[in-house]
Amino acid sequence: MSAMLFNRYIWLVNTISRRGKISLEQINECWLSSPYNESHDTIPERTFHRHKEAIKSLFDIDICCDRSDGNRYYIANEQDLENNYMRKWLLETFAVDLLTREAKHLKERILFEDIPSGQHFLEQIIEAMRDNRTLRLHYRTFGDSFSNTEVEPYCVKVYARRWYMLSRSLSDRKLRIYALDRVVELHTTENSFSLPQQFDAKSFFEGSYGIIVDENCKSETIRIRVDSYQRNYLRTLPLHSSQQEVETTEESSLFEFFVRPTIDFRQALLSLGDTVEVVYPAHFREQMHSVIQRMNNLYK
Repeated sequence: MSAMLFNRYIWLVNTISRRGKISLEQINECWLSSPYNESHDTIPERTFHRHKEAIKSLFDIDICCDRSDGNRYYIANEQDLENNYMRKWLLETFAVDLLTREAKHLKERILFEDIPSGQHFLEQIIEAMRDNRTLRLHYRTFGDSFSNTEVEPYCVKVYARRWYMLSRSLSDRKLRIYALDRVVELHTTENSFSLPQQFDAKSFFEGSYGIIVDENCKSETIRIRVDSYQRNYLRTLPLHSSQQEVETTEESSLFEFFVRPTIDFRQALLSLGDTVEVVYPAHFREQMHSVIQRMNNLYK
């Protein structure tokens, strides 16, 4: 599939989704002014229906026609679209790209968070995942040691401005997480593998705050108290999917999580500064206290 055709599919879904309901005539009015329409043509009805079928096949998105409402088209499974994070991310990313293309004079006023490196390996990794091919990678750790290994790519995940790949190493058959910004070289092999039927990427990371999955650190209930100002940020952007606000007073709120208390979760709480206090469990509170004491010593 060409990139141009793929962009047209995503544009079509995004246009219908934004309008709620829209006729083919209105779709073509939008298409004529679209920056993706390089040929400045309209979409014939037969081509439109082929696009609908391709969109259903590729993204499992149903575009239906309400004949009782002027033959207007709509997304039939809009709620499913909201619940599918990958499709939602794809469409939202495309929508932002479309807006910046349409408003070129604003490009200096729309600032994005940069992911420094590693993204150029994504296409190759996703293709290997699709074709069930192993990857040979040359990897550099932060200690400047290098390794050459062959892996089975299971999934990719973005976290804290870095892309990561979860893979099974063929050398010891263990699942390992590789940061793509530390991959020096990457080659797709002719060797195939089978993804375990029971593997589920979302379940694998369930209970983890970021990308650290430590089997020796089990998920547990953690409660933190934040002040009345900071709680607004947690309400609008939860730290973790398990977050619940379980107690509220005028001065503060108590939030509860069921998560692994790994270093990345600890660092997330430390980033909130003196607006947060870990109140439970005692052992995690003590860990936080020890880190804060060491930080305090640096400034004496």
